[in-house]
Amino acid sequence: MFFSLLKLSPVLVMTILMISGFDALIAAPIATIYAAIVAYVAEKIKFQDVVDSAVDNAKEMQLVFFILMFAYAMAEIFMATGVGASIIIISLNLGLTAKTVAVTGLLVTSILSVATGTSWGTFAACAPVFLWLNHIVGGNFFLITAAIAGGACFGDNIGLISDTTVVSSGIHKVDVIDRIKHQGLWSLLCLGSAAVVFYLFSTGLSGATGNAAEAIRQIPQPVWEALSKERASAVILLKQVESGVPYYMCIPLVIVLVAAIKGLPTLVCLGLGILSSVLFGFYAGTVTSGKEFMDLILLGFKDAGSWVIVMMMWVGAFSGIMAKMQAFAPLSRLVTSLSKNVRQLMFYNGVLSIFGNAALSDEMAQIVTIGPIVKNITDENVEASEEDMYKLRLRNATFGDALGVFGSQLIPWHVYIGFYVGITSSVYPLQKIVPFDIIRYNFLAMIAVASILFLTLTGADRFIPLFGLPSEPAVKLKGKSQNSDDDAICVIENPDLPLEKIGNRVAFDESSS
Repeated sequence: MFFSLLKLSPVLVMTILMISGFDALIAAPIATIYAAIVAYVAEKIKFQDVVDSAVDNAKEMQLVFFILMFAYAMAEIFMATGVGASIIIISLNLGLTAKTVAVTGLLVTSILSVATGTSWGTFAACAPVFLWLNHIVGGNFFLITAAIAGGACFGDNIGLISDTTVVSSGIHKVDVIDRIKHQGLWSLLCLGSAAVVFYLFSTGLSGATGNAAEAIRQIPQPVWEALSKERASAVILLKQVESGVPYYMCIPLVIVLVAAIKGLPTLVCLGLGILSSVLFGFYAGTVTSGKEFMDLILLGFKDAGSWVIVMMMWVGAFSGIMAKMQAFAPLSRLVTSLSKNVRQLMFYNGVLSIFGNAALSDEMAQIVTIGPIVKNITDENVEASEEDMYKLRLRNATFGDALGVFGSQLIPWHVYIGFYVGITSSVYPLQKIVPFDIIRYNFLAMIAVASILFLTLTGADRFIPLFGLPSEPAVKLKGKSQNSDDDAICVIENPDLPLEKIGNRVAFDESSS
């Protein structure tokens, strides 16, 4: 028992460091070094074997590193060349009233977050527009704030260039595009359902229309300074919304989405997005030189390399060491003992993700800490074909991302909520806001979290194309007996054979053979 707890202690060390405010770039190396020491003490694993396990596991994420670099680069280019601005302009030109501003805010931020891959950047860019636009038309401040908070998370959960999407997919060794296809319709159903709820809550409000350019002109100078400090690219985007960009600047996003639907490799999709946005940007005048374009690429690469890629390397090393000493075996046995079938096991994986997110208060920390645990639980306890195991890994990756990003919206002390409250207070100082004000109206987060757990546990996910999990007996828990229905079939087909009952199983009497 002592050594079992000792082998799990590196996870506790990483958790404590994260909760204490240490950056993942500090917490992950410390936890990895500590895990290496534990591996030697508990299992007498040689130092070189520990290093080999760490490096070999990190090597398997090399493709993810390249995807992250190009994803960050495309995000910067979309924000600077007018792709993001064109999406906002097209949406806002439809005419907004107090009744429709929350629904429009939800949909616009959802599309923009898919295009840019960043929830924080999307919220920082859209909060000034929609909060002041809401002020002009007389909308509900708390509804619009929760709407753009939830919408900003939509693309962070399903966006091709979202770091959480890429990292969670990499940890579970599934292709990003396969992930998007797996959860795509479910995500759209959640978004549509949330839009209906937001509209119903807005029906009693005014029908006066508002103008985006006027809303931007009303933004106070201190707000511009705060935005420039928090997210400089958001300032560029807002200026483009105010001055206007051609509608055709949204075409690069369409190209990326079509390429992803067609099943092209992730790097090809990203490359098409980068190339098309620059070509259209030169034509529209939002890109003025090749150097400007290369500077945007460099900025994206630097942002990725300065944090998320290095963090992923250390997390990969950490996971490799933990797997080498079979650290998660006790937790795996606990979940298996509670689970009567594979669906229940997958449900508990989701629950672990939620609790991990609440404990760590950071969605990326939850993904990189809990992700390897649920992966190990599934790999070690489920018997299935490679095709069916891949589907289970897709769901685990979706758990980590969806319950990390959307789950953050329901946790008052989460860093996500803290960021949103801070930005909201800065850009709209006329109204005081606290975390619960965002949580109580974040219908998209509520629907997403509740539905994925419910659908997984009940099997109702089979009614959503590409989202259903394989059912037993195609998948089954190792060491668990098959369903007694199989034995009933045997009895019906052989009614004259002598039988004896053993527990809940029916077996043939050996003496009759």
